[in-house]
Amino acid sequence: MFLPVLSAQEAAPEDERWNLLWQATSIGQAHGSFDAAYSGPLSLVNHPEKEASLTTTLFLGLRLDRDTQIYIDPEIAGGRGFSGVTGMANAPNGELPRVASATPKPYLARAYIQRDFGFGAAREAVEGDENQLAGTRPVVRYTIYAGRFTVTDFFDDNRYTHDPRTQFMGWAVMYNGAWDYPADTRGYTWGWVHELHTKNWSARFGQAAEPKVANGISFDRRLFRDRADMFEGERRWSVGEHAGAVRLLGFLLHTDSGRYADALALADATGTTPDITAVRHAGTLKYGTGVSFDQEIARDVGVFARLGWNDGKTASFAFTAVDRLATGGVSVGGSRWRRKQDTVASELTVAGLSGVHAMYLARGGLDFLIGDGALRYGPECVWESYYSANVFRGFFASFDVQHVNNPAYNRARGPLWIGSIRLHMEYGKK
Repeated sequence: MFLPVLSAQEAAPEDERWNLLWQATSIGQAHGSFDAAYSGPLSLVNHPEKEASLTTTLFLGLRLDRDTQIYIDPEIAGGRGFSGVTGMANAPNGELPRVASATPKPYLARAYIQRDFGFGAAREAVEGDENQLAGTRPVVRYTIYAGRFTVTDFFDDNRYTHDPRTQFMGWAVMYNGAWDYPADTRGYTWGWVHELHTKNWSARFGQAAEPKVANGISFDRRLFRDRADMFEGERRWSVGEHAGAVRLLGFLLHTDSGRYADALALADATGTTPDITAVRHAGTLKYGTGVSFDQEIARDVGVFARLGWNDGKTASFAFTAVDRLATGGVSVGGSRWRRKQDTVASELTVAGLSGVHAMYLARGGLDFLIGDGALRYGPECVWESYYSANVFRGFFASFDVQHVNNPAYNRARGPLWIGSIRLHMEYGKK
C-alpha cells in the first residue's frame, strides 16, 4: 500500500532492512448432484464431490540498498480440485491452479530482484507487506523487476478482486479469465517487468516464459519465438476521498500451440476427432486485451468490473479456456456494522468462447481443462458471494457460495451450486 507523498516537513519513515511474513490458507468445497445429458473426458462429474486445498507461504524481503530489494517466497501447496481441476472454465478454487495432487509439495514461488531509479527528490511512504518492505520509494520512478514471480503480481490488479486467499475465489474473477497469462502448473513463471510510475499513472511492459506444453511444469526456452509480451497503462484518481483506478491491458502470447481451425481441418481430412495438440507450431500467436476498473463510492463500499477479449483462434494454454469475459460486483467493508476487518461481497462473471473454439468442442475436441465430448453452447455464468470474518487478529474465516450455469459452456449440463469454507491465517503484517 502506498501512502501520501511526504512533504518537506514530514520525517521519512525508517527504511525496513528486511521483513518476514507468513500465510496459510485452507479451502474446503463441495457441490451436489446436477443434471447432465452426457459427460466427456474432461467434464465436471455430476455426482456430489467434496475437496480441500492447503497452501502455506513464507515471504522474505531483503533491502540491498535504499532502492534495491530482493524477495524470496518458498511455498507448500496441496489438495484436490473438483474432477481433477477440470470441467469448468471459471474454476471455483483459485488456490488450485490446475494442480490435482493431494500431497502437499514444496516449491519456490518467487525469487526476484526489484530496482527503483528515481526522478526528482519527492518520495512516498510505503507500508510493509508481502513482497514489500516498509520505507519510501521515489514518487516518479522507473522500476525493473527480474526473476521468478507470477505476472499477476504486476498486471491486472484490482482493489476488490485480486487475491483468492482473502477475496473472490473463482479463476475468471480473481484475474481476467480472457488473459491466458504465462505460467507453469503452479501459476508462476520467469521473466522481467519494466514500470514507469508517477503520482497518478503508471505504464508497464513485461516479458515472461511460457510452458513447453499446455498446463506444463517446464518452460519453453525458445524465447525468441515462444514468450509472453504484456503491456498495461494505469490511471488513478480520487473523487473526494474515494479512490478509483482503471487499467488497460494488452498481450501478445507466443506459444508452441495449435489453432482450432487447423485442428478442425485435419479432423475433416482424416475422419477423426479434432485434436489441438496435433497441429502445434512454435511461435503461434494469441493476442487480446482487458480492462480492470475499481472505484470506492462510499466509505468502505466499492464497485469493480473487468472486461476481457482474446482472438479465440489459438489453444487455451496456460491459464483457462475463456475468450470473452465480463465481470462486475460490489464489496462492502464491515465498519458499517462495527466489524472493521470483515468484508461481504458479490459478483457475476459471464464467460464466452469464439465461434471456432465452440465448434472445436462441439465436435469432441478437448482443451486441457474442458471437454464434454459434445457441446450445446451457452455462456458460462458464475455468481459468487462471500462473507469474510476476522475471528481474531491474523485469522479470517470466509463462507462462499457460487452458482454455476452452463459449466464448460454447455447448456446440456448444470446448473449447480458450490459451497466453500476458507480459513486464512497471516503473520507479520502491522
